[in-house]
Amino acid sequence: MEQLEKQSSVETFWQQSSVAEQVMTQLKQKQNQLRAWRKLIHAVNDLSELFSLTNDGDDFLLEIVPEVNSALKQYEQLRVFEFLSNKHDANAAFLTVHSGAGGLDASDWAGMLLRMYARWAEKQKVPIETVDMIESEAGVRIATIHIKGAYSYGYLKGETGIHRLVRISPFDSNHRRHTSFASVAVSPEVDDSIDIDISPSDIRVDTYRASGAGGQHVNKTDSAVRISHLTTNIVVQCQNERSQHKNRAMALKILKSRLYEYFKHQQDEKERERNAQKKDISWGNQIRSYVFHPYTMVKDHRTNVQISNVQSVLDGDIHTFIEAYLQFSWKKA
Repeated sequence: MEQLEKQSSVETFWQQSSVAEQVMTQLKQKQNQLRAWRKLIHAVNDLSELFSLTNDGDDFLLEIVPEVNSALKQYEQLRVFEFLSNKHDANAAFLTVHSGAGGLDASDWAGMLLRMYARWAEKQKVPIETVDMIESEAGVRIATIHIKGAYSYGYLKGETGIHRLVRISPFDSNHRRHTSFASVAVSPEVDDSIDIDISPSDIRVDTYRASGAGGQHVNKTDSAVRISHLTTNIVVQCQNERSQHKNRAMALKILKSRLYEYFKHQQDEKERERNAQKKDISWGNQIRSYVFHPYTMVKDHRTNVQISNVQSVLDGDIHTFIEAYLQFSWKKA
C-alpha cells in the first residue's frame, strides 16, 4: 500500500491515465484486503476476551458459538483470497469449453460443463457473456464465455485441463457405461498495458455466418469472425456481436488473452505440460473425473480432493476444488 501510495503521489502520475487507473485499482484492493483482516483480528480479540470470562459448562459459551463460526468462515474466505496474489489473478477471464473424445456424449458433457461454470458465476453474482458457441446435435462442440467479475481468472485458472465424465449414456439404447472428455481453457482478460504483439502476417481471419440451434446464446448474423494464429495454432472466434467489426475486436481481445497465457506457460516446462491445449482430449490426461456409475464421485487428480455429490458440483458448487488447487499451487510455488 505504501509503495502504491508513493507511486500515486508523483506529480506526473495522471499523465498516463490507463496506468494510473490500474495503480488506483490495486491500491483499493490492498486497502480492502487489509481492512478485512483488521476487522477479523478485532472480532477474534473480542471473542477471546469474552471466552476468558466464561467457565466450563457456562451457557454463555453457547451464545458465542455462532460468532466463532462466523469468524472462522471469514478467516477461510480471506485465507483463500491470499492465494490470489499472482499477476492478473484479479482480472476477469475468458473460459472456453471444447468437446473431445466421446461423440454425442462428449458434446453433451461440454454443455454440462458450460452450465456448471455459468452456475458458479451466478452463485458468485458475477456477470457472464457468451462470446461464441457452436452447438451440435447433443450439446456443445465449442463455446467461449466472458466471466467479467474481479478475480474470476484467479479463482478459475485451475480449471484449465481435461475433464472426464463416466456415466450410463443417455444416447445408448443398450444403456451401457460411456466415458467422454471435454477440455477447459481459462485465460485472463488483458488490457493494453500488456504488450502482446500480433503481426497481421501471423494470423488468418475468416468470416462466416453464425450457426447453431438458436435461442438466447446464438445471435444469427452474417458477420461472425474466426482468427487463427498460425504460429501457435490457437484459434478463436466470436459471433455474438452484431457487426463484423465488433466480432473482430472481441476475437482479437480473446486471442491476446490466450497468447498471454500461452507464452506464460512456455516459461515454465511443468506448466506447459499441464496446458490443456498441448494434450489430447482423451484418456490419461484428465485433471478431474466426474463419475455417475458404478458409484458417484468427483475427484481432482492433482489435489486428490473428492466429493460424492456429483450433481451439486455440476450445479456450480466447485469452491472446494478451487480452494484446494489454489492452496496446492501456492505450496508448490
